[in-house]
Amino acid sequence: MIKSNRIESIDILRGLVMIIMALDHTRDYFHYGAFFSDPTNLETTNPILFFTRFITHYCAPVFILLAGTSAFLFGSKKTKPELFKFLFTRGIWLIFLEIFLNNLLWKFDITYSVIILQVIWAIGLTMLILSFLIFLNTKLLLLIGSLIIAGHNALDNIVMQGNSFSSVLWYALHQQNGTAIGGQVVVFAYPILPWLGVMILGFCLGQLYLPDFDTEKRKQWLLKIGLSATVLFFIIRGINIYGDLVPWSIQDTTTKTILSFFKVTKYPPSLSYLLITLGPALLFLYAIESVKNKLTDFMIVFGRVPLFYYFLHIFVIHVLAIVGILIFGGDWKNMIITQAGFNNPTLKDYGYSLLTVYLVWISIIILLYFPCKTYMIYKVKNKDKWWLSYL
Repeated sequence: MIKSNRIESIDILRGLVMIIMALDHTRDYFHYGAFFSDPTNLETTNPILFFTRFITHYCAPVFILLAGTSAFLFGSKKTKPELFKFLFTRGIWLIFLEIFLNNLLWKFDITYSVIILQVIWAIGLTMLILSFLIFLNTKLLLLIGSLIIAGHNALDNIVMQGNSFSSVLWYALHQQNGTAIGGQVVVFAYPILPWLGVMILGFCLGQLYLPDFDTEKRKQWLLKIGLSATVLFFIIRGINIYGDLVPWSIQDTTTKTILSFFKVTKYPPSLSYLLITLGPALLFLYAIESVKNKLTDFMIVFGRVPLFYYFLHIFVIHVLAIVGILIFGGDWKNMIITQAGFNNPTLKDYGYSLLTVYLVWISIIILLYFPCKTYMIYKVKNKDKWWLSYL
C-alpha cells in the first residue's frame, strides 16, 4: 500500500461502506421488482432481502459522519478562514455535482425531467452550513449536533403540502417529498436537518484523531460511545414511544416481528436509525484501529477516493443494467429513467434473483478496484494540485 499521512482506520471504514453501498445500488438496478417494491415492506420481503437493504443503511450516516471528521482534520492544519472557504466552496460544488452529474448518471435523462436530491446534496448543504458553525467552540457544536439528532423526531408530526416557500423549505429540512419548482420536479430525498447533526458530530469526532491524542484514550472513547449508542437503540426502540417515525409492532410471525423492530426510518434518518448505524460504526473504528492486512488495504483504496468512486460506480452499474436488459431482449430505453419512467409498466417484470445481484455486485467491486487504485496513487503523488481535494 502506498504511504500516506491519512488515518487508515477512517479510510478503512469509509471504504467498507462504499463497497456495501454498491450492493444497494446494484439491487436498485438488477433485482426483480426493484423499481416497484420496497425491500423493507414486511408483506413482500424476506429476511435475506430485508437485511440486504438493512446493511446498506450504514452507508449514508457513516459517509456523512466521516465527511465531518475529515473536514475537522483538514482544518486542523489550516486557519479558520481557510477552512471556512474550503467547506463553503466544496459544499456548493457538491450540490452542483448532485444536480447536474449525479442525476444524469442515475437516470441517463438528459432532459432532467426529475431532479432528485440525494446523499451528495445532503453532504454539500450540511458542509456549507458547517462552514459557518466552525467558529463556535467544540463543546457548543457537540451540544448542537446531539440536540438535533436526539430531538428532531419531535418534529415528525409537522407535515406540509404544496409548493409554497415554507413547504419547500420544510421538505429540504425534515419531510421527504417532491414538488414542482419553476416547472421542474424536485424530489428532496434526503431532508438535511438530522444529517446536519451527523455532520457536526463527525466534525467533533475529529478531535479524537489529532496527532497528539493518545491512541488508547481514543479507543476507550470509541468503545464507550459506540456501545452506549447501540444499547440506547435497543432501549429506545424497545420502549417504542419516541425515536422513529414508524413504531414497530407485533406481527403474525416472530421473524416479521424482528424485521419490524429493525425497520427504522431513513428519510429523514430517525434517532433509532442513527443509533443503530453510528453506534456499530464507532465500534468498528475501535476494533480496526491497529488492524492491517490485505483486506484492509483493499478497503482503503475505495476509502481514499470516495467521490471518484461514488460517481464511477453509479455510471458502471447503470451501463451494466442496460447491457443486461439488452442481453435478454429488452429495450435499453427503459433504463433511461424519466419522470414517467419511475412507473414504467415494462419494468414490472424486469430483474434478476438476489444471488445474481450479489454476483454482479462482487464483479463491479473487483472491476472498480483498479481505476480507484490508480487514482488514489495519482492523488498521493500530486498533493500540490489543490483541485484534487474537490474530486
